[in-house]
Amino acid sequence: MTPEALEQIKFPVGKFTKPDLLTASQIQNWTSTIRSFPEAVATLTRPLSRTELNWQYRPGGWTIKQVVHHCADSHMNSLMRFKLALTEESPTIRPYHEDRWAELSDSLDDEINNALDLLNGLHGKWVKLISALSSADLQRTFVHPEHGQSFTLAETIGTYDWHCRHHLTHIQLALVHKGSFDL
Repeated sequence: MTPEALEQIKFPVGKFTKPDLLTASQIQNWTSTIRSFPEAVATLTRPLSRTELNWQYRPGGWTIKQVVHHCADSHMNSLMRFKLALTEESPTIRPYHEDRWAELSDSLDDEINNALDLLNGLHGKWVKLISALSSADLQRTFVHPEHGQSFTLAETIGTYDWHCRHHLTHIQLALVHKGSFDL
């Protein structure tokens, strides 16, 4: 597999690029993706066998089950970042090592129902919070120390729209390729 093909599989929906102008309509579209994500993941993964849950989406990539567990972990962290940004003045958030989290026993568990349930409840709370944000709230920020910059809640909604589509496509790729890739 060529480096270009590997990059395409790694970022199947491209990399997130913040639009120059963020509109209310864009925020609504992004929120819709976040709202529908748990059901989309559940629809793809609930009928899978243990073997299928262990298919990778790319050579050297995570398995389907790790992607599901990662999304629960990542989106839980994001909800906390939203709440910090809404209750503190431009807080510096705490990053985490997602690659290490993906190797912990809960992320290697073939039982994904808890992660699916967590995504469902978490996204319900998150969408309720996002839907209540005022224009001023959308401009509130947090500082991500790994990037050394501030992010608004508005652009973070876009980042997680992308994150949902990105990992949903990873699951679809693993299913299409049946976890096997010609190298």
